[in-house]
Amino acid sequence: MGDTRPATLKAAGQRTGAHRRGAVVAALMLSMALAALDSTVVSTAVPQIVGDLGGFAVFSWLFSGYLLAVTVTLPVYGKLSDTFGRKPVLVAGASLFLLGSLLCALAWNMGALIAFRIVQGLGGGALQGTVQTLAADLYPLKERPRIQSKLSTVWAVSAVAGPALGGVLAAYADWRWIFLVNLPVGAVALWLIVRHLHEPRRAAGPEAARARVDWAGAAAVFACGGVLLTALVQGGVAWPWLSGPSLGLFGTGLALAGLVVAVERRAAQPVIPGWVWRRRTIAAVNLALGALGLLMVAPSVFLPTYAQSVLGLGPVAAGFVLSVWTLSWPLSAALSQHVYRRIGFRDTALLGIGVAALVLLAFPFLPYPGEAWQPTLLMLLLGAALGLFQLPLIVGVQSTVGWSERGTTTASVLFCRQTGQTVGASVFGAVANGVLAARPGGAGDLDSVTRALDAGTAPETVRRAVASAVHAVYLGASCAAALAFVVLLCVAPRRFPVRGDDEDVSHEGRG
Repeated sequence: MGDTRPATLKAAGQRTGAHRRGAVVAALMLSMALAALDSTVVSTAVPQIVGDLGGFAVFSWLFSGYLLAVTVTLPVYGKLSDTFGRKPVLVAGASLFLLGSLLCALAWNMGALIAFRIVQGLGGGALQGTVQTLAADLYPLKERPRIQSKLSTVWAVSAVAGPALGGVLAAYADWRWIFLVNLPVGAVALWLIVRHLHEPRRAAGPEAARARVDWAGAAAVFACGGVLLTALVQGGVAWPWLSGPSLGLFGTGLALAGLVVAVERRAAQPVIPGWVWRRRTIAAVNLALGALGLLMVAPSVFLPTYAQSVLGLGPVAAGFVLSVWTLSWPLSAALSQHVYRRIGFRDTALLGIGVAALVLLAFPFLPYPGEAWQPTLLMLLLGAALGLFQLPLIVGVQSTVGWSERGTTTASVLFCRQTGQTVGASVFGAVANGVLAARPGGAGDLDSVTRALDAGTAPETVRRAVASAVHAVYLGASCAAALAFVVLLCVAPRRFPVRGDDEDVSHEGRG
């Protein structure tokens, strides 16, 4: 639907609209920073938290609970934002996130902290999905790479800086400040959203008034996702893969998946509508970004251990080796528009993921023990390749749908990427542990390697075992990249069906 206001009113509102859009973008970037920080900020404060609250046996749920809540709520928030508009969903999500942060700071034991982290995650799901959707609403197609590259930069820098910030606060203040610092930042973002974000009139039209929320579908999706992701997160960690708890969770998850299909087929306005998978473009992007989440586990989880145990670097230097891709990824994403305007969204993504597959495949051929600049260079190239891959797919798929379907589409893409990361952590963790256990004189598993590194007693056999394990993980990551390449080549249309009304003004007063 285009803007029907007279041209004179549009011209008069341009300066005000530009100011409003700038304020809203600032709020989006602050919200994205909070969501990214809280996915990693707790990691370096675990010793202080456990020392204060106890509960070492279940502390991993500080991370898993948050990420599970974010992941399983993404489809629900996407549908709600398409039904009632972005602003109420974002305001509700930000408020819930801040409430969870406050409760985390007041937690009296580990069980309470885990429960409040889940509350945080319930709000974080709204932040992630709605921020990405609003970025597409605010900017026309030709300007979206700029805002998406900004959000990518904020996400990458915040995620990498999270552990350092958590460590500083835990060491020099108190671990509770990890959550308290969210309050003023989040309050500013919330105020900017309430004050400056003006929804289009169509969000309050008669269709929205007649809209029915598929609460049964939302509950089924939440239950199914929670059970299956719990099985993946805990399998091989809390219990063996073929144990009773693992098989029981997977069986329950599959039964709930069948329930989701049955409920969604009957719903008038399903949370996960069938067209998300019937449309070739959306289905291909979902699968490709699921593979992206899978392959990202290799560097983000295993490279720091490799850098410390094989290369002999300290924690700070090892973090630098990983963080260099946060330099090349946003830059490549920002420049990708010059490529996809010439060859199209699909072919640009194919180029990016093809290069990424070669970079990942090159890692196992690094010399042992090697020099720090070698994996650093590969990470720099990998970031550039993935920026060329991810952003054209997100911008392209958002441009194939109208406002009323954009939230659901964006949420489905992010859901698949998050699920891919969860699957990747489980699968590649099992691969690494298997290689370590099979090596003569190996350390047994990743936990044993970590303890040896902490004690500074990792022998040569352990270093070589870690190198072999990480090489195997990177080989698996290259296979995931190859899978994404094949999916895009065979499923995605060569030219994305971009809507002709993509240039519509979605928000009043937009300059």
